[in-house]
Amino acid sequence: VLRASSHSFPMLARSVRAMVGPARRGYYVARADSIPEMNRHATTIICVRKADKVCMIGDGQVTQGSMIKKPNARKVRRLGAGVVAGFAGSTADCLSLMERLEGKLEEYPGQLLRASVELAKQWRLDRYLRHLQATLIVADEKISLEVTGNGDVIESHDGVLAVGSGSPFALAAARALMPMDLTAKETAERAMHIAADMCTGTNHNFVIEEVFLGQKENEGKKPTSATE
Repeated sequence: VLRASSHSFPMLARSVRAMVGPARRGYYVARADSIPEMNRHATTIICVRKADKVCMIGDGQVTQGSMIKKPNARKVRRLGAGVVAGFAGSTADCLSLMERLEGKLEEYPGQLLRASVELAKQWRLDRYLRHLQATLIVADEKISLEVTGNGDVIESHDGVLAVGSGSPFALAAARALMPMDLTAKETAERAMHIAADMCTGTNHNFVIEEVFLGQKENEGKKPTSATE
């Protein structure tokens, strides 16, 4: 028989509040299917800046739910002379943003950073653009940037950028390979193969674009594909 005393009730009340309080605040009452997933699109885009080149690679897989719809989409494109861009997200949203970025580059020729900042501002504030679900990587001979709809314009500190569902794998692999005696293209390709082996939203059908720093060799050059 438990004997209740006047001192036990406050202790019991504190114990009940400790257990029930977090649930009342919503910490434990959320259902598993109501928790949103991380906003990472099923693809991998990587950009590596090393020595005299910038290399951007994107995979070709297009998924719809759990189904692979297409294996050879082109997610890396050239925007004018000396500027390359890769996107992760829905095709219509990404192409709409890339068209607007092209317009900004025409407005601010040779100023990729300013054009990207102006795009991010418009993307953040415009009532229509703010609903576009995409992430961009853009690069020229001077700078590589990641542009998001949150208003972020991020320059990598080590010459490597990656977006998409396989970006953690590609980014870690590329950073590990950077000290090795490899070109930008070799580093990016090896990192992408590792990401494709580990990420279900990424395949080994790559589209590759390169920018030669301080040169005009890349103008008019067609993208190359690597399939394994």
